[in-house]
Amino acid sequence: MVPYLGPQTPFPPVATASAEMGGLLAVGGGLSPTRLLDAYRRGIFPWGTVEGHPLWYSPDPRMVMFPEEFRLSRSLRRLLRGGPLRVSFDGDFRGVIAGCAATPRPDQDGTWISAEMMAAYVHLHELGWAHSVETWEDGKLVGGLYGLAIGRMFYGESMFSRRDNASKFAFAHLIRHLRAHDFGMIDCQMYTPHLASLGAREIPRADFLSRLADLVGGEVGSRWTAANLASVG
Repeated sequence: MVPYLGPQTPFPPVATASAEMGGLLAVGGGLSPTRLLDAYRRGIFPWGTVEGHPLWYSPDPRMVMFPEEFRLSRSLRRLLRGGPLRVSFDGDFRGVIAGCAATPRPDQDGTWISAEMMAAYVHLHELGWAHSVETWEDGKLVGGLYGLAIGRMFYGESMFSRRDNASKFAFAHLIRHLRAHDFGMIDCQMYTPHLASLGAREIPRADFLSRLADLVGGEVGSRWTAANLASVG
């Protein structure tokens, strides 16, 4: 049986996650910043809710991307050299997460990004832990992504596009930033063909957790401003 977490109940060991249920580990416990940050540091993430209670996952294998393995297509390379798209970091976090929530997903009935999830991640953004990358065209938000940065680890949560290559454009700029600041790994959570086409791959959960322990540090969250993005180029 999958355990139910009270507000102060610690997470069970990730080895107890249900393989038959896609790595489901626990239910409940709320979405406080303390709970969320503890989860990510342990290789656990929330995905969906049941009657308002978050579902916590730690799948095996784990989909990840190493920044140096990012595959840059010719069309995207041309787009990065110049064109109608512009990028910003932490410029419209609410707009990005709302765009992700409103985007239909294959084989999904509705969105897992509930109002409670949105509020929790907006709070993490205000605290400096959650970040967004926005793609703009003619002053309109046409795509982007969001996730968390802890130490030298980035946890990707979701992305969306309202025009071709808009999310890939944002992702390419994210990769540049992560490389410039010595990030070692991006958590992509679960396999999708789209992520695989960009260079992500599955690794055993034990390998993921070992790498995670080396990358997650004790530094505080901070906004990704123009000052600390100067080296992106």
